[in-house]
Amino acid sequence: MKVKRETHPSKDIVGSDGSELDGRKIVLCITGSVAAYRAIDLARLFMRHGADVHAVMTESTAATLLHPEMMKWATGNDIVTKLTGNLEHIMLADYDMSDLIVVYPCTANTLGKMAAGIDDTPVTSVLSVALGSKIPIIIAPGMHEAMYQNRFIQHNVQRLRGQVAFVEPSMEEGKAKVAEPQQVLQAAIAALSRGPLAGKRVLVTAGSTVENIDPIRVVTNTSSGKMGIAIAQEAERMGATVTLVYAHGSEPANGRALRVNTSEEMHRAVVSQLSSMKYDIAIMAAAVADFMPAKKSEKKIDTKAGKMELSLVATKKIIDEVKKKSKDTFLVAFKADYNVLNSVLVDRAYKKLQECDADIVVANDLGRKGSEAGSDRNEVFVIDRKRKIIHLPLESKPVIAIKLLEIVAESVNDKGRHE
Repeated sequence: MKVKRETHPSKDIVGSDGSELDGRKIVLCITGSVAAYRAIDLARLFMRHGADVHAVMTESTAATLLHPEMMKWATGNDIVTKLTGNLEHIMLADYDMSDLIVVYPCTANTLGKMAAGIDDTPVTSVLSVALGSKIPIIIAPGMHEAMYQNRFIQHNVQRLRGQVAFVEPSMEEGKAKVAEPQQVLQAAIAALSRGPLAGKRVLVTAGSTVENIDPIRVVTNTSSGKMGIAIAQEAERMGATVTLVYAHGSEPANGRALRVNTSEEMHRAVVSQLSSMKYDIAIMAAAVADFMPAKKSEKKIDTKAGKMELSLVATKKIIDEVKKKSKDTFLVAFKADYNVLNSVLVDRAYKKLQECDADIVVANDLGRKGSEAGSDRNEVFVIDRKRKIIHLPLESKPVIAIKLLEIVAESVNDKGRHE
C-alpha cells in the first residue's frame, strides 16, 4: 500500500546534516545581485540543518536573475515576489511569525532603503516589519568593492549595526563578494542559539606591526590581517565577546578594535588586556615584526649619502606573556613558514607551542600556491599539546576561521567539563 506524500519532495533533506535549526522558520530575502543564484545553496544548507525556509524576492530579481520556481523547488514552499491582500510581509515578519530573517545577497540599494525606513519592495517591507517586531536579521552584502567602500553606503552599514548582524563580504577581484553559505549558516546558528563560544571572552591579535627607521620609513612584513579579522568576526558570530588588537592590514576592523602600530604598542595593549580582565581564549594571529631598528632616527634620513647601515634587534615575544599573565587562558599560537615540507612545518610549529606554552598552534606555509601572504585563502595544520595534527585544506579564510574556532571551542569546553 502506497503512503500518500504530505510534504514537498525537496523537504526530504531537512535535518540530514544536523539539527541546530530544527523547527526554526527562516525567511530568506533575495535582492538584485548577480550572486542571487547562491541563495539556492544557502536555502538548502539551512534545510539540511533543520530549518523551514520561506523565500522573498524583489520583483526585479524574480524577473531577471533567479526564477521563483527555482526557489520553490529548493525550499518546497511558495515564493513571495509581490505583496497582495494576503499581507505576506505581516504573515512572515510580524511578532513571532518567524525566527530569523536573512538577506542574501543584499544590494547597496536595499541597504540604503533599510537604513532610511523605506519599504517599497517585498524584501524591504519584510525588513521594515521585522525591525519593529524584533525578529533577528542577518545581512550578507554583495556588490562591487568600490561601491561597498562608498562612504555613504558604509554610513548605512554603521547605522544598521547593533540592530542587525552583518556577515561581511570577501574582497576579491574588485568585488565585495557575498559571504560563503557556510559562514551565513554559522551566523544563523549563533543568532538562534547559544553558540559554541557563548559566554566566552576572546582576545585576538591581527595584522602586521611596523617598526620605524625614521618618521617615514619602516620595517614590516606582508601580512594582510585577513586571517585574524576573520577569526574575530566568526568568534563573535559563535557567541563570544571579542577584543581585537589590530595593527596594519588590508581588511577593515570594527569600531571596537584597539588599534596599534608597533610591536611595543601591541605588547602593551595585550598585557594591559590580560591584566585588566579574564580572557578564556587568546588567539595570537598577528604577524609581529621579529626585528626592529636598534635606534630610530627622529628626523628623515637623507639619502644623499648613497647607503646606510641598519642595525636590528629582536622585538619582545608578545605570545610569551600570555600564560605568565593568565595561566588559565587557552592560548592559540600561529607559526608561519615558507616553502617547507609538511613534516618540517609541523615540527617547527610544535616547537613553538612548547616554547610559549600554547594549547594549540596553527601552522601555515606562505610559500604554497593559493595561501601566499595577503591571499584570501589559507591551508593550515592545527597541532595540540599531544601532537595531534588536524589538517585544514585550502579554503577561504573565513571558512578556515570557522573550522579553527570549532576546534578551539571543543577543546575549551572539554577542558571545562574535566576541571
